[in-house]
Amino acid sequence: MTRQVQLREIAHARAGDKGDISNVGLFVFDPRHYEAVKAQVTPEVLKATFGGLFKGEIRRFAIEQLHALNFVMAEALEGGVNSSLNLDAHGKSWSFLILSLEIDLEE
Repeated sequence: MTRQVQLREIAHARAGDKGDISNVGLFVFDPRHYEAVKAQVTPEVLKATFGGLFKGEIRRFAIEQLHALNFVMAEALEGGVNSSLNLDAHGKSWSFLILSLEIDLEE
């Protein structure tokens, strides 16, 4: 049986920034869900879902031993803390956006 869940139900995330690059680490609570998250949460999905926000390249790095994915998003902060007028110049909201994605889980 398959059910749809929001990532926030099975994972947590942390965000950081450096210049105009935002970094979001996605950590899966239960190792059994890691492969489903890894298969369904890709740079292509982020671009398709939030493409207007993430203007540059999105790279994903798997951290297998931690059951985590690290997303590095270029041109995601409108120039970064020192040059952006954006209310979220650090990109902390990106983790909440990513956690709102729905994926399919096998039960």
